Amino acid sequence: MSDLAPALGQIAVLVAALALAVPFLGRYLAHVYTSPKHLRLERATYRVLRVDPDADQHWRSYAMSVLGFSLVGVLALYAFGRLQQHLPLSLGFGPLPADGAWNTAVSFVTNTNWQWYSGEAALGHLMQMSGLTVQNFVSAGVGMAVAAAFARALARHGGEGRIGSFFTDLVRTVLRVLLPISLFAALVLVLLGVVQNLAGNADVTTLDGSTQVLTGGPVASQEAIKQLGTNGGGFYNVNAAHPFENPTPFTNLFEIFLMLLVPFAMAWAFGLIVKDRRQGIAVVSVMGVLLSAGIGLLTWAELAGPGTAPQLAGAAMEGKETRFGEAASALFGAATTGTSTGAVNSMHDSFTAPGGGVAMFNMMLGEIAPGGVGSGLYGMLMLAVVTVFLCGLMVGRTPEYLGKKIGQREIVLVSAYVLTTPILVLAGIAVAITASDGLAGLQETGPHGLSEALYAVTSAANNNGSSFGGLTSGTPFWNTLLGLLMLFGRFLPMLFVLALAGRFASQRPLPPSAGTLPTHRPLFVALLTGVALVVVGLTYVPVLALGPIVESLS
Repeated sequence: MSDLAPALGQIAVLVAALALAVPFLGRYLAHVYTSPKHLRLERATYRVLRVDPDADQHWRSYAMSVLGFSLVGVLALYAFGRLQQHLPLSLGFGPLPADGAWNTAVSFVTNTNWQWYSGEAALGHLMQMSGLTVQNFVSAGVGMAVAAAFARALARHGGEGRIGSFFTDLVRTVLRVLLPISLFAALVLVLLGVVQNLAGNADVTTLDGSTQVLTGGPVASQEAIKQLGTNGGGFYNVNAAHPFENPTPFTNLFEIFLMLLVPFAMAWAFGLIVKDRRQGIAVVSVMGVLLSAGIGLLTWAELAGPGTAPQLAGAAMEGKETRFGEAASALFGAATTGTSTGAVNSMHDSFTAPGGGVAMFNMMLGEIAPGGVGSGLYGMLMLAVVTVFLCGLMVGRTPEYLGKKIGQREIVLVSAYVLTTPILVLAGIAVAITASDGLAGLQETGPHGLSEALYAVTSAANNNGSSFGGLTSGTPFWNTLLGLLMLFGRFLPMLFVLALAGRFASQRPLPPSAGTLPTHRPLFVALLTGVALVVVGLTYVPVLALGPIVESLS
């Protein structure tokens, strides 16, 4: 437990930094998504895209814009991967295989950033910059746009299902939010030692006389948006464990701060958009409680849990960077799986069995603690609707959330949202462990082998992108399966969210009455936390019992 004091210290610094930054950024985000004014650069962008920035789209048109824009991204990135050998700055790398290009295109467009390849050994600088990094911006922007549309729908007083303009939301998100913060973050990372150049491979002689190949590249610029946009795809194979991406404990803490900043700020902005700041604080509180529990359990598992020193000397440091140690690795792991980032500064395959189980459970909750940029907020709001509905059933009143009535059609959409990801995860793991090509990718057998496959399908279906580390996933079987899980796991829930937004936007709010459940008080925070754990979390207990739970007990 010698690392406990530093662990508490870095958590305190992180909490203080977020407490200062989140309200400020939340107010700015609320202004971005409600202001009627357009910047000059934005107007030029709208002219290029040939869209009307003042259009108020019906939810179906909004959804079609999301799907159409994302389809173009998939096709463009697929072509990029297949043709990169003909492009400048390719560094001599050949084309990606068809299944690998498909997986990569879907992965980055869905904000998952699952990587079956070693970035420094497969991709040239142009694809890293113009392909992957661009998608890091726009895929994060899509999630934030959908969350903003849902918040606006709850604030409207009858709008015939109209929820705003997707392209206005997307352009504002990228130009006003993600680009400025990423530019600042990249400069900070460069000052702290993260690499940023266009150098190719360089052979260097090590102290023992052998030769090692070092790869430079535009690392800091990708690292900034990868963390800020909860994308997670690393320039290097070992991701944020590489000293060129994450050289010091301070950069490690700064990158964790970037992961958590926008998801918490989006929840704060929600309260301002619906003109009741207490609603945003309630959502932030639930996110904070769940994240704190994840950090506490994962830190315990790596510092004092079963299988760690002194029971098994040195085991807790396996797969971890000595620059960070167990506590900083646990904090990073909880943040990356509590959000949809997927970046890693240690190998999750080397976590203790309960530590790996906590990381998986964070993703299985739907990544709402605090979740991805945008997706964390709308995921939590969907669970808030479930909570209000259950409370309404208990007291015999028609449930309502922020004055919006929750009837049969609304709860059907919410139920479809809640069930989509568990169905994808459980169906995916069933296919993976019954197909010979799926079993061939496992490094281990028994419960740990099941955990490797379960982690992969959970990461893909929840659009997280982190890997357990022991699975050989760069095969046609795994590339195809995980690509499908990422695609359906991203866009099916979005469609249900937008459909519900349309339903709420068309309603006139009901005035509060004596039977209305206050959704800003500690009681609701406790109820929403319980619903998140029970309604979502318990779905996965049987499969977790066969993997990390039985491994912890053995």
